[in-house]
Amino acid sequence: MTTTVAAHGEGTGTPYALSHLDALESEAVHIFREVAGEFERPVILFSGGKDSIVMLHLALKAFAPAAVPFSLLHVDTGHNFPEVLEYRDRVVAAHGLRLHVASVQDYIDRGVLKERPDGVRNPLQTLPLTEKIQSEKFDAVFGGGRRDEEKARAKERVFSLRDEFSQWDPRRQRPELWNLYNGRHAPGEHVRVFPLSNWTELDVWQYIAREGIELPQIYFAHEREVFQRAGMWLTAGEWGGPKDGETVEKRQVRYRTVGDMSCTGAVDSDAGTLDAVIAEIAASRLTERGATRADDKLSEAAMEDRKR
Repeated sequence: MTTTVAAHGEGTGTPYALSHLDALESEAVHIFREVAGEFERPVILFSGGKDSIVMLHLALKAFAPAAVPFSLLHVDTGHNFPEVLEYRDRVVAAHGLRLHVASVQDYIDRGVLKERPDGVRNPLQTLPLTEKIQSEKFDAVFGGGRRDEEKARAKERVFSLRDEFSQWDPRRQRPELWNLYNGRHAPGEHVRVFPLSNWTELDVWQYIAREGIELPQIYFAHEREVFQRAGMWLTAGEWGGPKDGETVEKRQVRYRTVGDMSCTGAVDSDAGTLDAVIAEIAASRLTERGATRADDKLSEAAMEDRKR
């Protein structure tokens, strides 16, 4: 992205080029402000993971010195990492934000949802999320999805329409020429908004380093008791791991992404600083979800099925 500024009153001007991160930040800030102007009740999905943390940081920048005009929404599976929940609550309190929590455990306790035999609760998030969106009448829902993460996410537009049943139809994707976004929707429908669509995992980490954004320590190398399943290091917990024959051992690991403990794996790592993590990501040939999310390995179209 290049723009031109006047130089000492001369008509020609001199070119001024934004850095790569500045261009991404500018685009995301524009998206936040566009949503504020087009929608009545937007909400930010916030899990305490790095992408949602960066998203909140961008929202704070977009509206400073005023408060962020959106509340936050977290779908709590009941199997979240304690370090991440502690971080979530601390950030909400620090910025005076309103947090909505949709609890999977509540739905299980009421008999609306049933626990899966494998203990994985990620697929159970859909109903609590969609019913919370409907009950609170949210018409725009910010998500931290990026196109580099997974094939289904690569199909998403920045503004992605969901029907009255919160279902996604790739055939209803709208063109977004010249960064013009169409937020039109019928009553009962809502739009998912992805300000980080054009970011990569490396962009996110470089931006975190540049901005000095605090993260949960789970993202950095630490000693943890884990066991191996399906080629991933999982944390033991009440969700059902480990099983017979799965040995718990203490290893130095870190997490590239965080979610439900039952399907989010750690990677062996000695990257204990931002610079070391950035170097590790730059050398990696696997996406974070491809390397550490078991729920995306159930089938070739696992995530697209959940979106539908």
